[in-house]
Amino acid sequence: MPFTAQEIGNSANALLEYNVRGPALSNVLQDRPLFRDLMASQKEFPGGNDYITWPLKGQYTTTIQGFTHDDTVAYANPANIRRGRVKWYEVHGGIAVTLTELKMAGLSVVDSMNSKSTTEHTGAEEVVLTKLLEDKIDDMMEGWARSFAEMLWRDGTQDAKAVPGIQSFILNAPTASGSTFGIDRTANTWHRNRASLAIDSTTAANQNLVNKLQQEFRQLRRFGGRPNKFYAGSDLMDAFEKELRSKGNYTLDGWSKSKTIDASVADLAFKGVQVEYEPLLDDLGQSKFGYVLDLSKINLHVMSGEDRKMHNPARPPEKYVMYRAMTWTGGLCCSQLNSNGVYSIL
Repeated sequence: MPFTAQEIGNSANALLEYNVRGPALSNVLQDRPLFRDLMASQKEFPGGNDYITWPLKGQYTTTIQGFTHDDTVAYANPANIRRGRVKWYEVHGGIAVTLTELKMAGLSVVDSMNSKSTTEHTGAEEVVLTKLLEDKIDDMMEGWARSFAEMLWRDGTQDAKAVPGIQSFILNAPTASGSTFGIDRTANTWHRNRASLAIDSTTAANQNLVNKLQQEFRQLRRFGGRPNKFYAGSDLMDAFEKELRSKGNYTLDGWSKSKTIDASVADLAFKGVQVEYEPLLDDLGQSKFGYVLDLSKINLHVMSGEDRKMHNPARPPEKYVMYRAMTWTGGLCCSQLNSNGVYSIL
């Protein structure tokens, strides 16, 4: 005989809900390859008034001439050194949590003025499903990394006090008048990145994307550049894979000789450089773009002692609130633009 609605309701009221304990499991973490690579190769600088500067040279004055006997020869006085410069910036990420929230989570703050440490109440594990303070600190660390990674791609116009990222100097229109790192691009044509936008990839068999990249890698290496990173949005990677499929086969053994056929395309690379999916390009509306970068020429410069520095600010006397923060101070520099390029498809 089936249960009545009253019996079902009574059973539901009598039973405890089962709640999974442990940390909150994130469903929105994604790779950040540019952030990973730039943070891994940071360079330190000791400080200074406003700017980080570095020497650049793209022109030469001295030439040769033939002579015989007492011919008059000429002498040159080279003066071609330029200095790139970029401001250093301060970046902050922080959280605040009230002592009331912590008490509700079974925690008491030992030193409430400086919020230095907490103690867990006896039996707190019986009522606390997720450790609140740990979760908030995890939110700060992940949120900081996520925001910092996005900042590294942007051009700096979103926030005058944020570090200008890759798109502030790897430009879609590098031949347009203006300056990069304080150096005029018109007067110094060597001080420009490569760019080829709106590559027609609508017909995969035409191989337009692959052919253009073949030409571009030659130019990116022309002046000693060694592109070693290729970050791409999903649409550009799709076009790349379609061009590969248009000239290849899924199997060399025939469809009938294997029980399973792997229909995927292997991980992409070009000239030995892995093509990595950069989810942030999709997030920024640039899924059709790809950036070929020479990271030996692009570096984050972090001020000594200021790399992801942790802070425990004292609480104001009129508020029972615990604070935690992390700061970073530095800038993003590029010592050679013509070994870097940006590309996009229609």
